[in-house]
Amino acid sequence: MKRVTILIALVATLATSAMAQTISSPNGQLSLTFALTDNGTPTYAVDFKGEPVILPSALGLKLNGTADLLDGFSAGEAVKSTFDEVWEPVWGEETHIRNHYNELLVRLTQTATGRQVNIRFRLFNDGYGLRYEFPRQRRLTYMTIEDERTEWALTGDHKAFWIPGDYSSQEYEYVESRLSEIGELAPLYKRKSVTTRFSDWGVQTALTLKTDDGVYITIHEAALIDYSCMHLVYNPETKVFTSWLTPDAIGNKGYIQTPCTTPWRTAVITDDARELLASRLTLNLNEPCKIEDTSWIKPVKYMGVWWELITNKNSWAYAKGGNIKLDLVDYSKLEPNGRHGANTENVKRYIDFASKWGCFDQLLVEGWNIGWEDWNGKQKDYVFDFVTPYPDFDLPELQKYANEKGMRLMMHHETSSSIRNYERRMDKAYQFMVDNGYNAVKSGYVGHIVPRGEYHYGQLMNNHYQYAVEKAAEYKIMVNAHEAVRPTGICRTWPNLIGNESARGTEYQSFGGIHPQHVTILPFTRLQGGPMDYTPGIFCMDLSTFSPKNTSKCNSTLANQLALYVTMYSPLQMAADMPENYERYIDAFQFIVDVPVEWTESRYLSAEPGDYIVIARKDKNSPKWFVGGVTDENQRTMPVKFDFLDKKKQYVATVYADTADADYEKNPESYRIVEGKVTAKTVANIFMARGGGFAISIREATAADRKMKPLRIK
Repeated sequence: MKRVTILIALVATLATSAMAQTISSPNGQLSLTFALTDNGTPTYAVDFKGEPVILPSALGLKLNGTADLLDGFSAGEAVKSTFDEVWEPVWGEETHIRNHYNELLVRLTQTATGRQVNIRFRLFNDGYGLRYEFPRQRRLTYMTIEDERTEWALTGDHKAFWIPGDYSSQEYEYVESRLSEIGELAPLYKRKSVTTRFSDWGVQTALTLKTDDGVYITIHEAALIDYSCMHLVYNPETKVFTSWLTPDAIGNKGYIQTPCTTPWRTAVITDDARELLASRLTLNLNEPCKIEDTSWIKPVKYMGVWWELITNKNSWAYAKGGNIKLDLVDYSKLEPNGRHGANTENVKRYIDFASKWGCFDQLLVEGWNIGWEDWNGKQKDYVFDFVTPYPDFDLPELQKYANEKGMRLMMHHETSSSIRNYERRMDKAYQFMVDNGYNAVKSGYVGHIVPRGEYHYGQLMNNHYQYAVEKAAEYKIMVNAHEAVRPTGICRTWPNLIGNESARGTEYQSFGGIHPQHVTILPFTRLQGGPMDYTPGIFCMDLSTFSPKNTSKCNSTLANQLALYVTMYSPLQMAADMPENYERYIDAFQFIVDVPVEWTESRYLSAEPGDYIVIARKDKNSPKWFVGGVTDENQRTMPVKFDFLDKKKQYVATVYADTADADYEKNPESYRIVEGKVTAKTVANIFMARGGGFAISIREATAADRKMKPLRIK
């Protein structure tokens, strides 16, 4: 990760009193004001284009066993500075990212105790971040956090796109409602993993809001390191959101030791929804890359023995029966169940199909290792050992077979949330990967955390996820963590974290379906912290076709599934369906073959949360462009301007679109492919069915294309 340009402006140190301190964004459209109230409570407020967007909001920490850090402060000095750089991500939606902000550092002393707290604000053109910093000091060393009071005081009853508060899952569909409706709706969506102490007004970040004046606000956090994940609790009377940290097994919210800093509390603010998608604020608030040699970190396009397991066509487990004790049984003597997906012959079938197209780097195989019968959905302290294959999975033969065809296998570690077991076996498991040619692992954390009482998003678990990523870097292994804490931009610092789940993904299409608007909301919420392994590419929408016991249907058209490869950014993209389903629509499969996973530039053409998204991206390794558009449950015709193309060149566009009678409920697999010439002046009106979309691949025209007609889509 190379830093291209660094420009640091003059740093001014200002003597201060209780007077307010104000900074503006580099473009002058945002301003942030810090002030102390009469009782010494720190507050901040934010204006956008001269109008208030965050009203005066209180800051501070409530501590367990000692005086709180909420009020009684006096101001020391305020330090203002400017920072401007351009840095190159190892992977991303573009090859260069500008990190430009104005900063205010306020030094505070609590008069009664002499304890020191610094609050740092960074104001970008598209939003801000703030965090608490605790210098080394004699009067404050160890702290147990009872609550963090960071507020966002809002100006009205905004429209919100939210999921309910849950300490262990983000796998919900997003709700679109007014803020005043959260208390009525949230209890309807909660899972059993939510503690009863958590308010019915609680929601998770990233939370996106839209004011009646058309201003968008996305509240989140950045650089979640050695701290509990933040949720938000809303007070409908005051219209204030307050931070709410995930507790541990005994109810404490966190343990910190000075000197230290908290994660950043952030808000992206704009009156153009496209700028939410373009924001890199979360990444910019993380530290630069800590991996010196990143040459082994590569984006991955992959297939997998996965969807057939998710849909219940086949199983993860090898043997009949349950309650098989892993450490007491010889699996070679057990009777196979006849439905084990990770068998040598089946895996070779996937390798044969994937390698034929020359675009797939890896093949994920779940259910390859012993222990699935022993787990059987119930957590124990010792389930998987991560190194012992089932007897019908010939690992050396399969890795050799894959390598001969230009691919490799992708590892799967289901930890069963038995964290002590995983950590004590991690070095051996990673070394096993290195010895057997694996360089990427999908890790899973299904179920309640062992030891019981902890939550997936508490400080203990966040430290575990970070430990796993850093340990993997020692072995040059890339990590795709499922059921882990939601991303907060840490992938800038540790780019071997190439993917996360941390939201409701495609697998839920097999568990009853997902509402079409879901994919028009995720890029404005969950993806604000980092890419998602959403696993798109389903071509057979009626799952009972190959799994009679599964009555689910994918609430998406086939063209919508293609579009997701562009609209749902990830350096890790899966063609999730089975080979036989792709063979039914092999002409449409060509888009999955062509679409890259590395980009040099991204343009956000049209966007409205919950309604539609249209994005154009340029391939990092060729002059080709790709466009994706998705809509919600409403059909619409979207004008697509090709003005992102070079004005001096002609291009050929191949459009994969819904037919006039396509519909996610009635006719989801109906699509058409249209080809024609385009230039930077072309505007195409493309129909999107209910739950539909379109995908476009664009290449430069050659002499052989001189007789081709201009693109016409009727």
